Amino acid sequence: GDFPAARSRSLDHNDTTSTTSCFTLNSSVVAEESNRIGTAGSTLHQRLRVPLGFAFGIVYIVFSDPSTAAFWPGLGVALLGLSIRLWAAGHLHKHEDLATSGPYRFTRNPLYFGSFVMGLGFTLASGRLWILLLFLALFLAVYLPVMRAEVRELEAGYGHRFRRYAHRVPLFIPLLRPAETETEGHFSWRQVRKNREYNAVVGYLLLCLFLLAKRHFL
Repeated sequence: GDFPAARSRSLDHNDTTSTTSCFTLNSSVVAEESNRIGTAGSTLHQRLRVPLGFAFGIVYIVFSDPSTAAFWPGLGVALLGLSIRLWAAGHLHKHEDLATSGPYRFTRNPLYFGSFVMGLGFTLASGRLWILLLFLALFLAVYLPVMRAEVRELEAGYGHRFRRYAHRVPLFIPLLRPAETETEGHFSWRQVRKNREYNAVVGYLLLCLFLLAKRHFL
């Protein structure tokens, strides 16, 4: 993806990672995010995620300037976003249950939030304010409608249980303190692998290598 026996959450939970840009880190993982219901009723926003992500990736590769003082802080912020995604993937049991433990006690979409933080970090590292603003505009235009659409899918799949959870935990911006939820889940590296979150790790490393090469050699 990446800067949801009804299914588990929707793909907040697993954006297929593309190394071409921080925005595509989001676009891909979304296809697996799962705590939601299905993919049959994909919206225009959902269909546009990947092509827009690749378009942004091309712009990022061509115009980024990783020579500014924001470079290393940006990579640190992106690493924080990756850590949030790994934490979320370790609590996600796709196609099995509604995830409400771990980071899901702070936000209903920790994978999307982690991807947002990653994108924010990489766009900071790009050294271009307009790339950062473009990323924010694209994320809000594409992912906010997607998250709202997935709410309807989760309500259809989990009914009162999801509505009770949604009453306690916000859609995107995390709580400062974890909410009380029904599930006491445990983090599992096996789930991280099962949810293919290694894609995000590989994407992070490759994009870091690209930026370092551009910073020192290009």
